[in-house]
Amino acid sequence: MDISQSYGAPNTVRPIRAAIDSFDRIPQSFVSLCARIFPAAVFWMSGQTKVDGWRLSDSAIDLFRDEYRLPLIDPSIAAHIAAFAEHFFPVLLVLGLASRFAALALLGMTAVIEIFVYPDAWPTHGVWATCFLVVIARGPGALSLDHLIARRFGFSGNKP
Repeated sequence: MDISQSYGAPNTVRPIRAAIDSFDRIPQSFVSLCARIFPAAVFWMSGQTKVDGWRLSDSAIDLFRDEYRLPLIDPSIAAHIAAFAEHFFPVLLVLGLASRFAALALLGMTAVIEIFVYPDAWPTHGVWATCFLVVIARGPGALSLDHLIARRFGFSGNKP
């Protein structure tokens, strides 16, 4: 039995059902595109604060030495790795190239930030992690180079 026929309340159930049907029509490719672009922008902007032209800024190394204080890694090395990763992986995500691997790399960075740097920022990091998990689990969607490459080589769906 359809819920709109039960309880004698079809007039109240129909708009809810119509809204749910509308939500069901949101393309997964659009969801995946948003899950790629918005956290990529956050990481890109963070990377921009660490560079001065084409070189790492002195303030970036100071930040890793004085504020971030990651265990087991030299602040200069950590700053260089972070600056590279915060530029490279967001570009891959925006292009939709090696998307799942780029999302996995940024998910790893998010975990490091959450565990070692800003543990009280878990709500923000949770949003980033959720976006990355969408891309890892469901793929980058049709609006991606990964999709074009998969079509070119005859892969179907999300699985190459």
